[in-house]
Amino acid sequence: MQSEHWLGVDERDLVWCAASSGWSKSARNGFVAAWLRGACALLHDARFDAEQRLELLTRERVTALCMSPTEYRMMADRCRLKPLPAIVRMVAAGEALDAETGALWREATGVEVRDGYGQTEAGQLTASPSGRPVRPGSMGLPLPGVRLWVEDGELVLDPASDPTFFLGLDDDGWLWFRSRADDVIVSAAYRIGPAEVESALRGHPAVADVAAVPAPDHERGQVVRAVVVAPGFEPGPALAAELQRHARADTAPYKYHRVVDFVAELPRTASGKLRPGAAARRLRSGRAGLAEAGDRVDLDQHSVEQESAGDGRGAGRVRRREDVVADALEGVIV
Repeated sequence: MQSEHWLGVDERDLVWCAASSGWSKSARNGFVAAWLRGACALLHDARFDAEQRLELLTRERVTALCMSPTEYRMMADRCRLKPLPAIVRMVAAGEALDAETGALWREATGVEVRDGYGQTEAGQLTASPSGRPVRPGSMGLPLPGVRLWVEDGELVLDPASDPTFFLGLDDDGWLWFRSRADDVIVSAAYRIGPAEVESALRGHPAVADVAAVPAPDHERGQVVRAVVVAPGFEPGPALAAELQRHARADTAPYKYHRVVDFVAELPRTASGKLRPGAAARRLRSGRAGLAEAGDRVDLDQHSVEQESAGDGRGAGRVRRREDVVADALEGVIV
């Protein structure tokens, strides 16, 4: 279904799915979907480099491109997009494709980026169909034969319900991404469970309580924000950097927090359960429970990251932001 109605390729096409070959997205789009339609597949094994990708698309005359929205955003930010005469199809999946990024690629190439949604367990479920006008910001229609509907704000799949997103459904049946129904943070197509980040931070003696919530990020969609209660410790950049080093030692590179908010307390239910949604809303509004405004530390500001003296790569080493992002995306972008 996805090869015909979303990717829309045939024996004349060269398909490049830039996802890591270990991801089901790569297998489905880079190989299975292409081969089912008689198309050729391109495999490129290298770290993310925006200029190199643009050069490769031109040199190899790729006709169908599949990338995550983060990759489309990063390329638009880091190099001057240009017409790609061979490109006739571009699709995106892994996270929501924002209308602004789609517009940048359309203006440069004359080709729309068509979004879609699926899961490793279920495969492709929706798509902006090949041959039909794109509705910017929408992840499309259910693929032919797939029965989906929105019930109480959640997407339901027949025959087995699978609540994943809160969605909007317009009069024509097009679906619009709003947010996940659970607490998962989606950063550069990675899905990060808050519990693991919180567990790592609780191992630091300064942390009395902590919540991991999403923070918006232009390139990655979201990054992890740690909301920390640290009584008796001085909040600020030094403690924030120490907490980040501690978390990095105990989690994968893409999981550790990029922003820290030091607060007096976290919102909890009467039974003591954390309410992460309430924590996120309080941070956005600046209401009760927050420490002073100066107690927020963005560890990615100034576009550099200070390396830990004990991480084996040298004390005081300053890294370019793009290298930090590439590390975080390793395994997604190769």
